[in-house]
Formats: sequence, C-alpha cells, structure tokens
Amino acid sequence: MRNLPSWPSGYGQIRFEELDSTNSEAHRRTENGEQGPLWISAARQSTGRGRRGKVWDSGQGNLAATLLLRPQAQSAVIGQLSFVAALAAADMAQHFAPDAAIQVKWPNDVLGNGRKLAGILLESGEDAGGRWLAIGIGVNLASFPSGTEFPATCLAELGLAAPSSEDALTILAARFAHWYDVWMNEGFGTVRAAWLTRAGGLGKSIRARLPNQTHEGVFEGIDAAGALLLNEQGKIRAIAAGEVFF
Repeated sequence: MRNLPSWPSGYGQIRFEELDSTNSEAHRRTENGEQGPLWISAARQSTGRGRRGKVWDSGQGNLAATLLLRPQAQSAVIGQLSFVAALAAADMAQHFAPDAAIQVKWPNDVLGNGRKLAGILLESGEDAGGRWLAIGIGVNLASFPSGTEFPATCLAELGLAAPSSEDALTILAARFAHWYDVWMNEGFGTVRAAWLTRAGGLGKSIRARLPNQTHEGVFEGIDAAGALLLNEQGKIRAIAAGEVFF
C-alpha cells in the first residue's frame, strides 16, 4: 500500500465512538459557533441517513464522516461540491484498490466494479456566521448492507484488506482539500471534466427516477451546472435532481 499523505493544513478533525449522525453533529456544532473546516467521524452511527430521508447503514468497520465547511461561494453553486466530494471519495477508494474499476455515479455516489461503494449527502443552513455546509460521506470499507435497491459492495469484497477508517479519512480529507482548491481556483469546469472521466454509465441507456416520474434515455453527461443530460430519442433533457439506475 502506498504511503498515506499528510493531514491537510487548515482542516480540523474530531472522532467519536458513536453518534446519532455525523451530519447532525455538524449542525449542532454550527449552533455553538463552529466555523470549520472540521471533519467529524464516528465508529458507529445510530441514525445515519442518506438522500431523500433514506436510512444509511454505516455498518461495522466502515467510514462515516462529515466535513463541516463554510464555502466562500454563492449559494447557487454550493451543490457542485457534491462532485468535489465524489472525486475525493473515488480517489481514496482507488488508492486502496488500484486495480478496481472505481467510478462516480450521478448525482453523488461512488462505484466499485459497478456496485455502490460510497454515498454522499449535502445539507446546509445559515446562522450568524453565514452559510454552512455539511458534506456527509459514507464509504463501505469492510462491509455493506444487503438487499439494497442499487447493488452495493465494499473494499473488502473487492478482494482487498479493508483499511482502517482513520487511514481512509486521512486520504479522503487530503483529496477533498485538493479538489476543493481546484474548484475554488479554477471553477467547476475542471471538476466537471475530471468527474466525467470517471462517470459510470456514460453513453449508455439509464433510467432517471424523479419524485413524480421516470425518464429513460442515454446518459450524455452533465451540464455546466451539474445537471444530468439525458438523451430521450434525440431530445436532450436536463435533470437537476433524481436517482439513476443502469
């Protein structure tokens, strides 16, 4: 295994044995004046959650972490940080699984050999200190839940020794700091191009499920704002939010 990078300068870290949710802890800390950037991790979560109110089972030996951040950017573009987080998580997974097919899945998942390896949840709010953002990232290192709608996997399932959550977080934090700097200094275009090089299902038929309808077509990429571009028999539809199935 390659050597671990140094913990990124300027980022704090706090670890718990058990929390209800690392995202919830991030929210509580904003109420106490925390400015961040601060990584919050927990060995166990009792009520972890995913997108659209789904339960996120962090499982034993896996990584459950949230970055509390106050981005110096307009609210309209803060959602682009889900792509930054996905690239960071993909880089981390590739570090430990250099021979695996590590891809990103719109809008904010990471795949290992075609199965879900990591999920990302962004939550935000405002207080006296301005806008805050909690970027929750769960990575299946040693185990994964069974019976999920989209098939899951973990690094151990890929034939690798599962890294410790501490080592995984160190690499995740370092890679996030890298891509965050890229986003801040070069804009979303560079992040978008890097994300597309890892995009799963690109150029293939997919099903995009929205809250009240489902669309099927060819995945053409993402636009300058991060919306999914779906080719429905020659008509391009931009989808800002939804779930994708291959």
